[in-house]
Amino acid sequence: MNAISITITIHLIGALCAGGIIGLERSYHGRPAGFRTHALVCLASSLLMLVTLFQSTWLPGTGDTIRTDPTRMAQGIMTGIGFLGAGVIFKEGFSVRGLTTAASIWITAAIGIMIGIGFYFPAVLVTALTLGILSLFRKIESWMPSQAYAHHYLRFDRDNVPPESEVRKIMAEHGFNVANMSYRITDDGQCFEYRMILRSSDPRHIAALSAYLLGQKQVKTFQLSPTGD
Repeated sequence: MNAISITITIHLIGALCAGGIIGLERSYHGRPAGFRTHALVCLASSLLMLVTLFQSTWLPGTGDTIRTDPTRMAQGIMTGIGFLGAGVIFKEGFSVRGLTTAASIWITAAIGIMIGIGFYFPAVLVTALTLGILSLFRKIESWMPSQAYAHHYLRFDRDNVPPESEVRKIMAEHGFNVANMSYRITDDGQCFEYRMILRSSDPRHIAALSAYLLGQKQVKTFQLSPTGD
């Protein structure tokens, strides 16, 4: 095995390890794009950059007659990764999920590019920082004070609708502020709906409100959809 083959092997194995490590964190948290996806993304990015790095090997005899810009290959890789990242973003109810996984795929591709051209120090550093963001920042977020939001609707029989002031009072008693209240009569004309966005400083209030509404015979149906990634 000559020196070029050894160098290529080191680059590709390094990319595989970096992508696999990040993918393991995603797999551990049950994300659809996990270990294999991130490993393949990083490996492919590194492989494509090797095409530019070792152009003289696979296109011999060109000398100075052909000059390529290696950054154009990197731009093409990052553009293509955008489509893969978009595929893991999905809407679940009123929540948009997969944004963090899409971002991790994007940074994994960038790490693969760095390893592909042999820029190991930033690649190793960013791999460590990425793992820190995905794991440690999750704990920091849980410690930070934040507002919990939920999309909420209540449905009543049309002839048994409580006034809006009573609905707002119930929400306030369970620790919620009401925003964007809207009203709707169902297509069959038999039911009336209050639709709103709820805000609370404690996510546990959502479960408490759900339990309360479940015991109210006047409530025909209701829905509480917490937002979040």
